Amino acid sequence: MSDAGSGRNRRHKVTFPNARGERLAGILETPAGSPLGFALFAPCFTCGKDVLAASRICRRLADHGIASLRFDFTGLGDSEGDFSDTNFSSNVADLESAASFLRDEYQPACLLIGHSLGGAAVLAAAASVPEAKAIVTIAAPADPEHVLKQFSCALDTIQSEGRAEVKLSGRPFIIRKQFVDDVESIVEGYIHRLGRPLLIYHSPVDQVVSIDEAADIYNRALHPKSFISLDRADHLLTRREDAVYVADTLAAWAAPYLEALPAATGSEEEP
Repeated sequence: MSDAGSGRNRRHKVTFPNARGERLAGILETPAGSPLGFALFAPCFTCGKDVLAASRICRRLADHGIASLRFDFTGLGDSEGDFSDTNFSSNVADLESAASFLRDEYQPACLLIGHSLGGAAVLAAAASVPEAKAIVTIAAPADPEHVLKQFSCALDTIQSEGRAEVKLSGRPFIIRKQFVDDVESIVEGYIHRLGRPLLIYHSPVDQVVSIDEAADIYNRALHPKSFISLDRADHLLTRREDAVYVADTLAAWAAPYLEALPAATGSEEEP
């Protein structure tokens, strides 16, 4: 494992197993002093831990004293496994594995943060991460089935042949019928049962996930719940100022839910 950092914050490369024993790779951003709390960040669909939104938000959270773990889902980035064998349910399981890693090696995650389909995943995973005191979604759909719109032209082929190669963000991916069947099988209800404060970010000009999805999440959730508009931001938050704005407002909103616990020494951390 190696460390790097800008200023006094530190960046730690970590690995942990998923439910099938495959190695998942992550980056743990930590502040200079004792963390005010730990956050777990789930990137967008087919995105890795180093996508701009994830890296910029997590680095900025460290400036506010919040440690955060962002990671590559199974089959993506530096993580092991075959992406074509994954689905929404396996993403939720990966989140549970990441939460278990933080719980065992550092501190339990106070915050669950998810971008796009990662936001849908943290909503679904929240019931299995009871230590998380608050949930945050960024440009997330209300239902995971929404992701099928990204490759709707290939759905007939997937149904008839069992798989198809699709291009997502300019990169080729194999999508199997089991992925489609999985997202279509998810039963809604977990948003209503969150039982924790929820903060929803969305841009009114998002061309990938409509802001109507944010309204749907908001209407399903119980109070306390909050919405922050990202105004001119695109879906991937490619402008630095949008990611910084998310992190700054998130840190202020989350302050009452952070738990500064005695820091444990991670088994993979180097001095």
